[in-house]
Amino acid sequence: MSAGKKGSVIFSGFRALGLYSNHLAHVLRFHKKHREFYVITAVGQCFHTFNVKKLGIVAVSNALPEDISCLAADRMLVYAAHGKVISAFAKNKEVVHTYTGHQAEVHLLLPFGDHLISVDKENVVIIWDVESEDTYLQISFDKVSFEVSAVMHPSTYLNKILFGSSQGSLQLWNVKSNKLLFTFSGWTSAVTVLQQTPAVDVVGVGLASGQIIIHNIRFDETLMKFQQDWGPITALSFRTDGHAVMASGSPIGHIGLWDLEERKIIGQMRDAHTTAIAGLTFLHSEPLLITNGADNAIRVWIFDIAGGEGRLLRHRIGHSAPPTKIRHHDQSGLHLLSSGQDGTLQSFSTVHERFNKSLGHGTLNKTKAKKKGVKHDTAKLPAITTFASETARQSDWDGIIACHRGFLLATSWNYQKGSIGAHKLEPERFNRNRSLNVHATAVDISSCGNFAVIALSSGHIDMYNMQSGLHRGHYGEDKAHAGPVRGVSVDALNQLTVSVGADHLLKIWKFKSKELLHTHSLTAAPASSLLHRDSGMLAISLDNFTVHILDMETRRIVRRFSGHRGQVNDMTFSPDGRWLITASMDCTIRTWDLPSGSLVDCFLVDAAAVSLSMSPTGNFLASSHVDGLGVYLWSNNTLCSMVSLRPLPADYEPTVIMLPGSCPSKDTEEEEVLDDDSSEMVEYISPAQLDEELVTLSLLPDSRWKNLLHLDIIKKRNKAKEPPKLPKAAPFFIPTIPGLVPQFALPETPAGDQSKVVNLGVLAQKSTFYLQLEKAFDSCSYEEPVKLMRELGPSAIETELRALSPDMGGDVRVMQSFLKMIICILQSKRDFDLAQAYLALFLKLHLRFIAEEPQLMEEAQRVSGILEEMWISVQMLLNQNICLLSYIKSALL
Repeated sequence: MSAGKKGSVIFSGFRALGLYSNHLAHVLRFHKKHREFYVITAVGQCFHTFNVKKLGIVAVSNALPEDISCLAADRMLVYAAHGKVISAFAKNKEVVHTYTGHQAEVHLLLPFGDHLISVDKENVVIIWDVESEDTYLQISFDKVSFEVSAVMHPSTYLNKILFGSSQGSLQLWNVKSNKLLFTFSGWTSAVTVLQQTPAVDVVGVGLASGQIIIHNIRFDETLMKFQQDWGPITALSFRTDGHAVMASGSPIGHIGLWDLEERKIIGQMRDAHTTAIAGLTFLHSEPLLITNGADNAIRVWIFDIAGGEGRLLRHRIGHSAPPTKIRHHDQSGLHLLSSGQDGTLQSFSTVHERFNKSLGHGTLNKTKAKKKGVKHDTAKLPAITTFASETARQSDWDGIIACHRGFLLATSWNYQKGSIGAHKLEPERFNRNRSLNVHATAVDISSCGNFAVIALSSGHIDMYNMQSGLHRGHYGEDKAHAGPVRGVSVDALNQLTVSVGADHLLKIWKFKSKELLHTHSLTAAPASSLLHRDSGMLAISLDNFTVHILDMETRRIVRRFSGHRGQVNDMTFSPDGRWLITASMDCTIRTWDLPSGSLVDCFLVDAAAVSLSMSPTGNFLASSHVDGLGVYLWSNNTLCSMVSLRPLPADYEPTVIMLPGSCPSKDTEEEEVLDDDSSEMVEYISPAQLDEELVTLSLLPDSRWKNLLHLDIIKKRNKAKEPPKLPKAAPFFIPTIPGLVPQFALPETPAGDQSKVVNLGVLAQKSTFYLQLEKAFDSCSYEEPVKLMRELGPSAIETELRALSPDMGGDVRVMQSFLKMIICILQSKRDFDLAQAYLALFLKLHLRFIAEEPQLMEEAQRVSGILEEMWISVQMLLNQNICLLSYIKSALL
């Protein structure tokens, strides 16, 4: 496919990691055949289905054009509202029905048997026939007197629907007869939740005032009231496993547990989520509670301990705020470390969610943070801005070092323990003075895992021991740079440290002695740097939106890449060091080819990428984006298919690629169909001869021409040792004539008048090749004889060349024509190998005869002269190529 139609020839969207939930309530389904519960959560433009047993992802739906605004499900279908449209999904993936008719955004859905009830922001209720997609009934409410805010179907109430309003009143409708049956006066507060209790006729009503009303709708009687002090009720659920317990959700992430028999609160699950409880559901006849929230988390709680409170059984947690930096952790490429604006450091697995783990939130005092909790920890650290990880000694001590926004100290983290580490690395020169406006800006860990190098905004660069956390010196007499240090890297062998600073200088230091070896002046202030340790290439992004590549061996700038129109946010090398992939605020992701120094791939994304990381195995590119909670994986097409890369022109306009899990709108699809891309990659067909100056060999197999001089040896070697023996005739196998009556066949007697003298006229017949040579002698066009010879086998070629001699019925004129054919082949510079082989066999067979004929001798001398001339030309070409190859092998970039 063309680059214009595909967007990127190298990368294609694969999947998103770390996306589990948003602000919409989850939906619970029970699969009768599997005998298993499934939970469905909305994530942007698609929804994810997880099994409750292990919280493993089962399916990801096809994406919708807009973000999902409401979710609902029945036994067969999942309904998702997006804008004014409702889509019905089958098998958790494919859209099978679409319901259009609303004039405003749909915000409530309720499956109702063979029908679907939907409510939009304009207070219009439409009841749809699920199969036919037709409108069964439409009800319009007055927004001033009754604005629908909740809807439910009371159990055993045939064709009845209960509506709750923002004004506080409730209305019970018969949707079959389109009649209002009863109006409940309400409790002077907006209804936020309506939930059926395990008892028939009894409904749980959650109000915006924090009140929970247990109301009997048959007798219009309030049975009990509860008051929650955490704000409006966001969700309600009732246990059905023999305990009369109700759970209520709040906007601040707490869950209240209420005993309905004793009419009192029996427990509080504080900080169940860091944001509002979007949905909570007790599993039928099981002591399990499922909750989800806008903090991108799904949690399953089990009630198996005394006291009534649930304990966390299993969970899936992603970042609750956009990631700031992502990096692959080890050489397997299976684990991605990600730091987010929520202050956490997390590890995502590209294999399965069960291998994910959260390393927690940064804190100055780990012990106090455990006691108080993250939310109330006064010593918690701000978000991580950058980090470095190394696996060499991670089983012995901490292997991750991180810098925090606005903080001087750097923290160590332990990947295997899954928590913040033992050390807070801070130089003593500032005497722990927090009022100084100095913070850590860049960090790197040596490949051995023993040392960490931390750069500061004051221009200092310090080295620490990762095992003990002790300070092991600093670079420069006082400061390494006159301004903030923007990047620091250590080479693969712990020989050199390279740093770039806002003072427009790049400095190379001896790692151990801290001695300055080299200083290079940059054309603009650097923004960041990245070292590819295996190749020794250092990429430096500058504030003028260009990227420079410095070779650590020669200490020279070897490549300069320009084309970005915004700040370069992040860079990553391919494992072999051939590609540099950069992401910029101009929403492009560009791939630069280092050997050719050109841009080979470029595509646009909807939201600018803030961080990139290429897998050490080269199979995936990971990216995180502005305002996106997930980490997106892009598969490398060059590993599984033949991709032809060519430099993109300077005026190349990239096209937008949707992030994995999102889909293009209809308009862009139509544009793609209409747009005939002129940059389509046409399959290259090699011509018969690349250039007239070049010598071209034939594509015939070696067996067709290489053994022409040794045919006599081959025939002698393949000659049978004994003549073939006739089988003994069996007397009872007498041939018979076919027919109804069996008759024996008599042997044929040879005719008596047949001559035994060999007819030489048969042997004197001229072959096609012979005739074509005769014809070509006059016309000087030898294309047909050459074409015929290419089709002949070795034995046939020898027979044809023997037949050219007058002794075998040939002629001197035809032999002369053959030599002219050889001259023609040599002058065309094509089939060079065939010409040599045919000439060698011809001379072997007819050398003596040629020496006796003056005409043939004259022609042979012409052939010899042209052959010598040709060989000198070939030798020069070979010498030039050998010289160029040896230079490329020995010369450095």
